[in-house]
Amino acid sequence: MRCLPPIAAVMVHVADVPAALAWYGRAFPQAVRSQPFSASSGWASLALDGVQIELVRSDAKVASGPCESVVYWRVAGFEVALSHLLGLGATLYRGPLAIEDGQWMGQVRDPWGNCIGLRGPA
Repeated sequence: MRCLPPIAAVMVHVADVPAALAWYGRAFPQAVRSQPFSASSGWASLALDGVQIELVRSDAKVASGPCESVVYWRVAGFEVALSHLLGLGATLYRGPLAIEDGQWMGQVRDPWGNCIGLRGPA
């Protein structure tokens, strides 16, 4: 039996899906476009190590911005990943914070206010 990643998809609500697709493509350059944006569907997605990053229009039910759940992405180098996202216009939201085993964690906000968690060695 094939072992699948425990997370199938991360849905990110944004006001501008094409702009978010471009930004997330730069934020995660190893991701592959798996669903191009079309006006009729109103969403797009990127595939990253078996996880879909689904970019959908925010609406009255789900707005963009920080909520109570944050997905933390495992990174090879925390400082490098943090600098990369800040260089793309993300803003520091929480941390950085030293945690167990020489790891660091922190959160940034994308241009639409959504939180992206990072976790990895300094």
